[in-house]
Amino acid sequence: MQILFISHKHPPSIGGMEKQSYELVKTIEKEHTVYKVIYDSSQENLVYFFWQLKSRVKKILHAHPDIDIIHLNDGLMGYFGLWLQSYTKTPVVVTFHGLDIVFPNKLFQNKVVPKLRSYAGAISVSEATAQACIERQFPAEKVFVVPNGVDHDIASLPVNEKKVKVDFLNKFGIQLAERKVIVSIGRPVRRKGFSWFIEQVLPKLSDDVLFVMIGPRSKNKKQALWRSILPKSWVHEIDLFWGASSDEDTLNKLAKRPEFSKKLIQTGSIPYQEVMGLLSLADLFVMPNIKVPGDAEGFGLVALEASLRQTTVLASDLEGITEAIKNDKNGYLLPPGDEQAWANKIEELLSDSNKLAQKSKNFKAFTLHNFSWKKMANGYLKVFEQIL
Repeated sequence: MQILFISHKHPPSIGGMEKQSYELVKTIEKEHTVYKVIYDSSQENLVYFFWQLKSRVKKILHAHPDIDIIHLNDGLMGYFGLWLQSYTKTPVVVTFHGLDIVFPNKLFQNKVVPKLRSYAGAISVSEATAQACIERQFPAEKVFVVPNGVDHDIASLPVNEKKVKVDFLNKFGIQLAERKVIVSIGRPVRRKGFSWFIEQVLPKLSDDVLFVMIGPRSKNKKQALWRSILPKSWVHEIDLFWGASSDEDTLNKLAKRPEFSKKLIQTGSIPYQEVMGLLSLADLFVMPNIKVPGDAEGFGLVALEASLRQTTVLASDLEGITEAIKNDKNGYLLPPGDEQAWANKIEELLSDSNKLAQKSKNFKAFTLHNFSWKKMANGYLKVFEQIL
């Protein structure tokens, strides 16, 4: 099979969609002929990439007329690739991740989404995203679900736990060995539920609990003037479109409150090896997402990565997260926004370290067996073959 992959979400940029796009292409090109038009943030500006996109794709299609199928990495690329439907008879397939189909802008929903329905296939990373497509009148026979995979090398990655503890003590002045450590990873956006967890759940936990938040933090602490001038609905849509840190102001205010000063650490972005080290040392990993209108969690890749580091995952029973975490199989699903349920489960798990260790081991084995990039790539190939 000859496949053309077109993607603007790719390393060296960092994120779940970038990782998924990279692993999909890398895995499939081992056994099939692959052509690529891929954005590289180290080589060019994103605006220039989109400016040159059409001509680059045309050159490849002219040079390789036997290409069987074209894959676009997300809904935004689906919009920029609409011209392909009249330009070539080659089937075009788009992957939808969540927000790229539920984005609440009326113009997008009324004008763009109907055009996206005409592609040969819509691959969704979760049942929740597939349902969102069908609710928007995508033909059911054109909608396919292929869950993301995860890198198995994470499970055996060596980590110097002693060095991790020393580095953490030097940087933050806290002995990890003396605390029950709960870790989260992600950008500070509202749907992630980080501020909700801190404000509603953390006070209910014992004083020896330490919540470690790993994720990027803005250098500019001042709120942009336009955010206070524009209507809130506009600000919300802009935040969603650009992936803005919509929860950061709230998190910064919470971090300054004295009751959280000894129970909360925000590390900011840290090297990959340090992330793996903290996951290995953590007692629990949390993904406390909350429902935010017009936004959605497409999957839960970081939860799978935590599971492979043999850390028990607690996640909200919400949207695409349920595609990654299966309750009592490779983690626990808890009702979103129910602070007492979250606090009770955390205290229960932290009260029995031996039981927690055994659960973590079993959960890791389930994740290894059921999720891999190879399995994901095979799922895509089956969809391509079915469409062809």
